[in-house]
Amino acid sequence: MTTLSPDAAPAASPGEAAPRGSARGLPRLRAPHALPGVRGFRSLRDALDRPLSSYYLLLGASTLLLTIGLMMVLSSSSVDAYKTTGDSYAIVKRQLMWVLLGLPCAFIASRMSPRWIRRMAWPAYIVSLSLLLLTAFLGVERNGNQNWLAVGPLAIQPSEVAKLGLVLWAANIYARKERRLGRVHEIMIPVVPGMLMATGLVILGRDLGTALVLFAILLGMLWVVGAPPRFFVLSISIIGVAVIFLAAMDTERLQRITNFSDPFKDYLDTGWQPAHGLYALSTGGWFGQGIGASTQKWGGLPEAHNDFIFAVLGEELGLVGTLLVIGLFFTIAFAAIRIASRTAEPFVRYMSFGIVVWLLGQMIINVGMVLAVMPVIGIPLPLVSYGGSALLPSLVALGLLVGFARREPEAAAALAARRRNRSAGLSAPAAR
Repeated sequence: MTTLSPDAAPAASPGEAAPRGSARGLPRLRAPHALPGVRGFRSLRDALDRPLSSYYLLLGASTLLLTIGLMMVLSSSSVDAYKTTGDSYAIVKRQLMWVLLGLPCAFIASRMSPRWIRRMAWPAYIVSLSLLLLTAFLGVERNGNQNWLAVGPLAIQPSEVAKLGLVLWAANIYARKERRLGRVHEIMIPVVPGMLMATGLVILGRDLGTALVLFAILLGMLWVVGAPPRFFVLSISIIGVAVIFLAAMDTERLQRITNFSDPFKDYLDTGWQPAHGLYALSTGGWFGQGIGASTQKWGGLPEAHNDFIFAVLGEELGLVGTLLVIGLFFTIAFAAIRIASRTAEPFVRYMSFGIVVWLLGQMIINVGMVLAVMPVIGIPLPLVSYGGSALLPSLVALGLLVGFARREPEAAAALAARRRNRSAGLSAPAAR
C-alpha cells in the first residue's frame, strides 16, 4: 500500500487533467521570490518595528551629527583661530570642552523619570524668563543683537537655554490639562501668554532669528494639542506683520530681508555672507573638496564655524555630506515622532514633539539661510555649529528623548531581558 505525504499533489482521476504545476511525481511549484527592492523594504520595516529601534536611531544619529560637528568646527575655525590666538585648535578645544560637559548632562537626563523631569518645569520657566529679562537690559551686544549675557569671563546665550525650558514648561502644562484641552481657553492659558512674554524679551534684544524659532515651537505645541485652524491663520498673520515691523526698524536687517533672494545685488555689503556661502556650496560638487580643503574659510565667509558652517560642510563634503546631515536630523525627528505616537503619557508626547519642532525647525531655518532661500538671521545649526550655549541644551533635549525611548514598554522589556542574559552569561560555569 502506498502512502502519500501531506504535501504531495493528489493524482488525477482518469479523464481529468493533472493540476497545473503538479504533475504526477513532480513537486508543486513555489511562488517566485520577491524582488530585491521589496525584500529590502521589508527588511527595513522589520528593523524599524523592533522594540529598540527609536533608541538606536536617536543614539546613532546624534552621535554622527556630533562627530561631524566637531570635525567641521575644527576644519572651519582653524584659520580664524590661528589668526586671532596663534593656535589652530583653540576654537575646537572649547567646543570639545562643551561636548565633554554636555554628554554627562545628556546621560543624566536620559536616566531621569518623567515625574522628576516635570518637577523642574516651573523652575526652568522662571530661570529662563529671568535670564531673558537680564539679557534684555544688561546683555552684551554681538553682531547687532543684544542676546549675550556675560558672567565673568564666560558669555552665554540665554535664549538657547530658554528653548529647552519653554518646551518643558509648555509640555508639563498641557499634560496636566490633558482632559480639558477640548476648550480653547484651556489651550491658550497660560501657555500662549507665557511663551509670548519670553518671545517679547528675545525681540527686545533684537534677536529676530531666535524669536522665529520660539514662535515655531509655540505653533507646533498648539497644533499637537488640537488648537482650532483659525488660530493658526491669525497667529501667522500677526507674526508676519511683527517681522515686517521689526525689520523696518533696522536698516541692515531690512536690507538682508529684501535682498536675500539675490545676494549678488548687494555683494559688497549685506550680500557678502550669503554670496560666499553659495560660492562654497557650488564648489563642493557631489563629494566635496575634502576635509580641510575649503577656500571660503580663509576669510571670505564670515561666521564660517558658526551660522554658516553648513556652507563649509557642503564645500568639503559635497552634496552627499549635506544630504547626510539633513537625513540625520530627519532620522531624529522620525524617532521622536515614533516615541510620541506610541506613548501613553501625555507629557512624553508633548515634550517629544516640542523638541522635534525646535531642532528640526532650527535646522530648516539655518539651511534655508545658507541656501539663500531665507534671509540671514543668525541661527546656528544644532549639534554642528560652534557654541556651548546652543550645544548643551540640545544634548540635554536629546538625552530626554533617549530616556523616553528606553521607557517604551517593549523597549524596557527588551533591555531588561538583555541585562538578565548578560548576568546569566557572566555567572554561568565555564565550558570544559
